[in-house]
Amino acid sequence: MEGFRVLYWYWWCLALVLAALEMFIPGAAFLWIGGAAALVGLVVLSVDIGLPAQLVLFGVLAVLAWFLSRLVSRSDPADGHASTLNRRGEQYLGQVLTLEAPILNGFGRAKVGDTVWRVAGLADLPEGARVRVTGVDGTVLRVEAA
Repeated sequence: MEGFRVLYWYWWCLALVLAALEMFIPGAAFLWIGGAAALVGLVVLSVDIGLPAQLVLFGVLAVLAWFLSRLVSRSDPADGHASTLNRRGEQYLGQVLTLEAPILNGFGRAKVGDTVWRVAGLADLPEGARVRVTGVDGTVLRVEAA
């Protein structure tokens, strides 16, 4: 009886298992290594190579895929909106708003989109005045006259 023979679809099944594993343990590493397994399956479909060569090819491709995944994830610039996702007020820094209620004794209100924010300013300003957001203190936007 001839030795165990690895067919191309074994590699494709491994690729699918690794892709499925990525759904349960996210981080993009399993997905890239699954891509390496799929490529080995494609090579085995095209060229009849032995199991040791397949394993070496898979090892090399898996390492290259992992390094490529790190390179891609590192070169991906952080999205400005996502970086302020849980710090909502920070996304308004530098924006010019119109006061909905006057700033009296240091506090007033400004409408931002469909939300009304409490604003704090050093100078009293009338309703309708234009202000620029200069900082955030919890749920209060720090503003100055624009």
